[in-house]
Amino acid sequence: MCPSCPEPGAKKGGLCERNGYNMDINELLSHVDHTLLAVDATWEQIKEICDDGMKYHTASVCIPACYVGRAKAYVGGALSICTVIGFPSGYSTSETKVFETRDAVSNGADEIDMVINVGELKSGNVQYVLDEIKAVRAACEGKILKVIIEACLLTDEEKITMCRLVTESGADFIKTSTGFSKGGATREDIRLFSEHIGEGVRMKAAGGIRSLEDASDYLALGCDRLGTSAIVKIVKNS
Repeated sequence: MCPSCPEPGAKKGGLCERNGYNMDINELLSHVDHTLLAVDATWEQIKEICDDGMKYHTASVCIPACYVGRAKAYVGGALSICTVIGFPSGYSTSETKVFETRDAVSNGADEIDMVINVGELKSGNVQYVLDEIKAVRAACEGKILKVIIEACLLTDEEKITMCRLVTESGADFIKTSTGFSKGGATREDIRLFSEHIGEGVRMKAAGGIRSLEDASDYLALGCDRLGTSAIVKIVKNS
């Protein structure tokens, strides 16, 4: 049975064309950063999402920095470990973000999702924002860097500016949201990003992705990654 609907003729492991889905479920899962960033997340819960990530072959698990070393030892090379820097507010100093990044990488992080300083951006200090991303990029030591711009707090002009800065910084991804502010990903923001990011910059939608339809839509719009905890749960419960 299709995990998205009770259609008897739908094939297990695929998405139901009756509801407009046309992507294999395994392909969809391969774009998911399976995420648990709750303040009260326990090690047992982190192990569970690592188990899920390995079982369903997600792109990564995105977890708090304090668990990176244990998670890396737990999964070995079977799964990429992602963590967050300057999370969720983004207003720690650049030096602190660089230290956090180096520490995470030394503990085994394969991917880094950093939050920009939204206040500096809104103050017009774009050079500060660019320099900070570049500093974190250098501290990543070649690991994947995703830049969280918290799009729900920005004007379209500021989002376009961030597309330019992320491109200039050499970061790998522009990411919509932490999921901890007043809004998450929107299809409109992804369309805007796709028109203004430079060649080689990929997009990650995060925050509010709660259905297979959401996930399929964002991938169809050009996202390469999805930050969500819901998609694996849907598949597990199907």
